[in-house]
Amino acid sequence: MKRYYRRKRRFNPVKFLTFLIFIAMTATVITLAVKGKLSFRSDDLKADGNSTPISTPDTTPVPETSQQPPGTVSPNPTPWPTPEPMPEESTDRAVLDVSWEDPAVFTGAMAYNGDSKTFYKSDGTTMDYWVFENNQPVEYIPKDEISFGSSEDYADLKGVTAFRGNNYRDTASYGTRTINEKKLEIVWSHETGVIKAENSIWPGTGWTGQPLLVNWPEDIRKMMNIKAEYKEKDLVEVIYPTLDGSIYFLDLETGRPTREKINVGFPMKGTGMVDPRGYPIFYVGMGLNENGDNITEFKYKIFSLIDQTPMYDILGRDPVAFRKWGAFDSSAILDKKTDTLIEAAENGLVYRVKLNTNFDREAGTISVAPQLTKYRYKDSTNIELGIENSPAYYKNYMYFCDNGGIFQCLDLNTLKPVWTYDVGDDTDSSPVIEVTDEGVFVYTANQVDKRSQISKGRENANIRKFNALTGDLIWQKDYSCVYSYYINGGVLGTPLLGKDDISDIIIFTVCFTGTAQDGILVALDKKTGEEVWRRQLDAYSWCSPVAVRSSEGKTYGLFTDFHGLLHLFDPKTGKDLDTVSLGANIESSPAVYDDMIVVGSYAKKIFGIKIK
Repeated sequence: MKRYYRRKRRFNPVKFLTFLIFIAMTATVITLAVKGKLSFRSDDLKADGNSTPISTPDTTPVPETSQQPPGTVSPNPTPWPTPEPMPEESTDRAVLDVSWEDPAVFTGAMAYNGDSKTFYKSDGTTMDYWVFENNQPVEYIPKDEISFGSSEDYADLKGVTAFRGNNYRDTASYGTRTINEKKLEIVWSHETGVIKAENSIWPGTGWTGQPLLVNWPEDIRKMMNIKAEYKEKDLVEVIYPTLDGSIYFLDLETGRPTREKINVGFPMKGTGMVDPRGYPIFYVGMGLNENGDNITEFKYKIFSLIDQTPMYDILGRDPVAFRKWGAFDSSAILDKKTDTLIEAAENGLVYRVKLNTNFDREAGTISVAPQLTKYRYKDSTNIELGIENSPAYYKNYMYFCDNGGIFQCLDLNTLKPVWTYDVGDDTDSSPVIEVTDEGVFVYTANQVDKRSQISKGRENANIRKFNALTGDLIWQKDYSCVYSYYINGGVLGTPLLGKDDISDIIIFTVCFTGTAQDGILVALDKKTGEEVWRRQLDAYSWCSPVAVRSSEGKTYGLFTDFHGLLHLFDPKTGKDLDTVSLGANIESSPAVYDDMIVVGSYAKKIFGIKIK
């Protein structure tokens, strides 16, 4: 009887209408939640001050395009990741006016001494380290497993997209060339400017100051705001951040502007980076935060190259940093498989940044939602912090050295040190990775700075080769150098790693070996560290020498010097084949695409030079 009653009960219109309203409201809530338009979301909840922070959960990569094959059922869209908000910028000169000589401060609310981990070094000393997310110390859980491939696999773009080209930092040339005359010819030049900052003059381009040379795919070229005359051209674009506060965009062939420059307004000393995936994104850091009477925050900047608009800034005045000086001279690298940017800073931090890039190639739009993880450390024997060299990378290992001389191998997937070595002094020269049948090796060289400040005399610049996986020292070569305050002697440039017909040698420039004006160019045997040849230089060089291989298989070398000369030399002997004057001191390092060299100088010009 009960079953019969339920089938035969009378229709109730009020209850039925209420039921329909409930169903409609439920569907609306679900739709808004999927689209991320509800005003109340879980990421709006704030943990109280006593909560233990946890790592942000992994997010599914956003597809490159929203287009789906016909008949495909679209899955529910992935919620857009919440970017880390950029800190509020200060305009207070008392806050912003800091000095590179200000010491690190290891106390205060953000010291978190009780939350550090301890790394025990092979010499019995220790190094404390922390990992921060949302500016709170965390037990780090990686969002992605980073594993860089070989240097040849780094970029999908044709050209030189990063300082020294790739994650090994082993080249700054791309393409092919036929070299018959062994001569250099200036084809074009482009005027730049000058800035006054830190009680000094900053003209043209500085150290490391390497240009980027990019052959854009046709569809990317046409979606960008380049001039109409270049949209139909197979363009190789020169992208060059300079000391005058501008980022220049030039045609490699003619030197004419391909689009308007970006006015950052403050000097950029280091080398920028073009996204190696071919995405229209440009990355660059400020080297100084002054321009005459104007002062601002130190920033690492990310620009869209579709319309040259800024997308995101990382501020160098970081609350968790022990050091106030926030410059970004180090050049970043990007792991294209995990969409992860890695940048080292002079504030002593290493930034591992999940970009959450959304590039719709069909629509011609691009955006990022960066989420920052920060690695911080404090060595028990050396309190000098700041990373100016550009780290090298082998698989999940990152190699860098700091202003105090602590050379470090860091596991990017655990953010734990693997090994360290005290090289004894400030190291601005970038390390270089070499992978051989005998093993994986890393080369590094320091300068003469901290030691001479104490001894008031000459000290040795040390060139070293390590087993990259174990940290074992393979060999060391020393060169006595004069100390000069601020303009340091020793090795400032990144070495030329020999390949092909010069695969047995590595070439370094060493400054101030006789006086505070001169230096040497030296080739060392890779296996033994012994000299193969040495060349005396009348003018010192901060340049990173570049190898260019001709179509017939012979390798040639390039370097620049303090007197303003660009040298074409034979790397088997060190002897010049030709030189050309670029008007003034050249601290910057050249880059090469096919037979064209690009480099800037203190003459306030960018030059395009042909190798003939």
